[in-house]
Amino acid sequence: MAYVKKWSVDLHKLIYTHVLMIGIPTLFYLCLRMGGMPLVNIHMAIATFFLFSSLMILLEASTSLFRRFAVQTDQPTSDRWDYLIHSIKTVLGINGYQRLTPTTPLPRCSIIVVAYLPNEQDIILETLRQILSTVYRPTAGLEVILAYNTPVDLPIEDDLKVLAQVHAELHLLRVDGSHSKAENLNAALELVTGQVTCILDADHHPSPDCFLRAWRWLERGYDVVQGRNIIRNHGHNLLTQNIAVEFESLYGVSHPAKSFLTDSTIFGGSNGYWRTAVLKRIRFNPMMMTEDIDATLRTLLNGYRILHDRSIIATELAPIDFNSFWFQRKRWAQGWLEVSFKYQRRVWKSKHLTFKQKLYWTYLLYYCVVYSLLALQILPLILSLFLFHGYLPPSDNAYLWFSTVITFFSGIYQTVVTMRISYIRYPMYYFAQHAILIFLYTTLKNMISIVGLYDHLHGHSYWVVTPRGKQSTRVISPEAPPVLAPVGGVGSRE
Repeated sequence: MAYVKKWSVDLHKLIYTHVLMIGIPTLFYLCLRMGGMPLVNIHMAIATFFLFSSLMILLEASTSLFRRFAVQTDQPTSDRWDYLIHSIKTVLGINGYQRLTPTTPLPRCSIIVVAYLPNEQDIILETLRQILSTVYRPTAGLEVILAYNTPVDLPIEDDLKVLAQVHAELHLLRVDGSHSKAENLNAALELVTGQVTCILDADHHPSPDCFLRAWRWLERGYDVVQGRNIIRNHGHNLLTQNIAVEFESLYGVSHPAKSFLTDSTIFGGSNGYWRTAVLKRIRFNPMMMTEDIDATLRTLLNGYRILHDRSIIATELAPIDFNSFWFQRKRWAQGWLEVSFKYQRRVWKSKHLTFKQKLYWTYLLYYCVVYSLLALQILPLILSLFLFHGYLPPSDNAYLWFSTVITFFSGIYQTVVTMRISYIRYPMYYFAQHAILIFLYTTLKNMISIVGLYDHLHGHSYWVVTPRGKQSTRVISPEAPPVLAPVGGVGSRE
């Protein structure tokens, strides 16, 4: 019942914010048009905003298509066309990176699984069994800590105790008094004994060789390695299909490209591998809506380095209904705003970030915050034009046509690149429908972001938990299953 009430409140916020963002500007622009102003300069300014975002998408997609961490450089074949392509890539410096192999043995490792058991009691045993039965164990040892909170005693806790008796490496930590993931993590950090620590949400299933792949970067001076999250329940409905493609685009295209271009990226909250000593210094702030992005900024501002390796795979569950999706994305948007307002000035004052990294984080923080507000302004402009003429007259402005074509092309191009490098070979119609729906999907996310901004400015920071229960799934297997690698090397699959 409380869930329904929260959604009803958000619906009123959605109407209110969009009357302010679209309705009132439409009347304002209409009045300007009736006064004789063509408003082409405003239209071109907004088009420039879209164009810049589209060019960034094209840059990221092209970069991630050709540059790959953790992959052997392809050797040219006897085919002349392949040889020509390889030669062009070599000249341009986009022919990939040699696959690195660890030079020292993998040290003792720890996995912290974080759970809110009333919500995740149906899936936690499956997650723990998957970890305990598949993740490669270094000679120095592996420990798995389940850090959970629950307001009441649950029958699942008895099952967990039985599992812990069978697997000595599993430690159960009930964090009494905890109300957040951050508090659970901080409590678990008091028990961690591994030199490398992986953080996982209760629905995340990591690949068997995850630590081996992360260690090759940690031993070379990086402090955090973020892996690639893909959707396990993608076949549930249209929403999960689109989220699956979106996640492949985020974790397979955008995040790796940012890492390639600036040697800086985001810790995404799960499937992240930390030097334990660094993690214990950074810890997590339970007062922040998105403790992972907050930890990311504090990590970078303290001079530590984060890398994205998309060959480190973990699967997770996507929200299966609109309500869950709405509240999850609103929390993300509000948390991003919170971090942006808190850290942007510190980014520019930092002595640990390069000029390129400062520009990149400004783009990620303030620019992306402003985007959801300015992007919507195209709607009142078009509506006012329609109300003024009674129809939409074709434009003869070449710049507006150019920016429009590039904007739509960038979304399609990113989807095609995502299809090319996706870890799971989804059905073609996943990508086709995503390309068709991407404008509406992006508009929906912008609408959610605006409601998140409204909540942030009004001090509303209530948390709606994303449901995690048993779901019927249709899983499409990767081209090849993950391989348990020896300590001296890792599999070559990206």
